[in-house]
Amino acid sequence: MRSPVMSGRVLIVDDEADVGRLLSFALAEAGFETEAVDTASAALEAIARARPAVIVLDLMLPDLSGHEVCRRLRGDPAMTDVGILMLTARGDEYDRVVGLEMGADDYVVKPFSVREVVLRTQNLVRRISERAAPPAGASARLLQLGEIEVDLRTYEVRLAGELVALRPLELRLLATLMSDPGRVFSRTELLDEVWGVREAASTRTVDVHIKRLRENLGRAARHIETVHGFGYRARRARGWGGEPPAGEDCPTGSMSPTRHS
Repeated sequence: MRSPVMSGRVLIVDDEADVGRLLSFALAEAGFETEAVDTASAALEAIARARPAVIVLDLMLPDLSGHEVCRRLRGDPAMTDVGILMLTARGDEYDRVVGLEMGADDYVVKPFSVREVVLRTQNLVRRISERAAPPAGASARLLQLGEIEVDLRTYEVRLAGELVALRPLELRLLATLMSDPGRVFSRTELLDEVWGVREAASTRTVDVHIKRLRENLGRAARHIETVHGFGYRARRARGWGGEPPAGEDCPTGSMSPTRHS
């Protein structure tokens, strides 16, 4: 029997005892139930006992890397609704991108602000507990774009009638874009509306989640366009596989979106 998700529980995984104690204290002060462990194996055991709402996961661990822990957790369908906030001391953007591609929801670079970790954890808990509640501007309960259909009552996504599994943040990202087809959302706007944060330094998070969303959408990913220098938008469509009406390919004549391959 799988353990139930405890909405207020945060698991901190860091081999530096001082960091574990500091974050445990700060998150407990914010109202969370916390547990701190210092190895990947201890983390996996703790998760098996009771799945947390959020895992604050250090990249560098003595037994397994944070990337590998993240990969294993995301390979388990029961872990799709657990938020992962990755901590990394590395300055190389590559390591952060790999973490996001492995399934981390967000990251914080060491040395970090404790307040930032608390705020990001709160945002993850809220977003995931809302299970992709309708974004601002999405008054309809059923969003459609070409063969993509998002039901905001059941939080289901279908492609040409076939159910597709998306993680909560990916579903909310898709629903936000589909709530206003043709509108270009900047990365900062998406961070605010989907993640609940406004920090230019985290815009790479949006790019990686867009990439993952496109991978899950398959051929229908053509409806999610990159507008270089501006952000992303859901492309207007007239039907399954149809082209947008003439003159609607760009929000303004000065923009030339490049579709991903």
